[in-house]
Amino acid sequence: MNTNNSNAVPYIHPEAKIGKEVTIGPFAYIDKDVEIGDGTWIGPSVTIFEGARIGKNCRIFPGAVIAGIPQDLKFKGEKTTAEIGDNTTVREYVTVNRGTSYANTTKVGKNCLLMAYAHVAHDCILGDNVILANNVNLAGHVQVGDYAILEGLVAVQQFIHIGKHSFIAGGSLVRKHVPPFVKAAREPLSYAGVNSIGLRRRQFKTEKINEIQEIYRILFVKGYSTSHALEIIEDSLEPTDERDAILDFIKSADPGIMRGFQQLNGKNPDED
Repeated sequence: MNTNNSNAVPYIHPEAKIGKEVTIGPFAYIDKDVEIGDGTWIGPSVTIFEGARIGKNCRIFPGAVIAGIPQDLKFKGEKTTAEIGDNTTVREYVTVNRGTSYANTTKVGKNCLLMAYAHVAHDCILGDNVILANNVNLAGHVQVGDYAILEGLVAVQQFIHIGKHSFIAGGSLVRKHVPPFVKAAREPLSYAGVNSIGLRRRQFKTEKINEIQEIYRILFVKGYSTSHALEIIEDSLEPTDERDAILDFIKSADPGIMRGFQQLNGKNPDED
């Protein structure tokens, strides 16, 4: 373990488990029952409370607070954790709270980027390669799928699910579930097309993107009820991993998914 050459040494509880080649900056506070993986960098004035589980090769910037107790009046001091996956970057003043007895953990996956001032509340579960831009706020029990991107100032209501490979425009208020592979924007939050640019960057083939677009045209653009649209999709489109992921997400969505397509300047949302 390395600490900066300074009289302002960090505080590290003797029961904390610190991996190899970990750097901890001045004024950092590392509590008991904390685990920090090999190669992780902890910047100055970072606070890591009891129950934190930090992976390998993470970077945690000044002012961040990991595993603070939940901001939930039902929390009674139960033993819970906050997990940060390998290779994740946590920027300045991010807060990630511990879980409650509901899920016993708050989890941020591998290769994520949490930009400055983001907040991840108790019992949230974030997948891998998730990006939360500046000032994103997740209430308790939110689930975010792999590769989802939430732009700055997005606020997400408790118990909301955000599907994998989705993109939510800055300043959005998320009160309903957001299905996988879509762009979401406007107020109230609505379907704004398939996240085709993101999918291409992740090596999705054109045929696969077209398939996803057709599913969402049936669901959101053609004016069917959700139940009728699901019947059409199941009857007319061959099963694929993407089709089934969308159907499973929507069928399990309670209190329902975001609004469908609203005509805007005469443009179809799937036209890039």
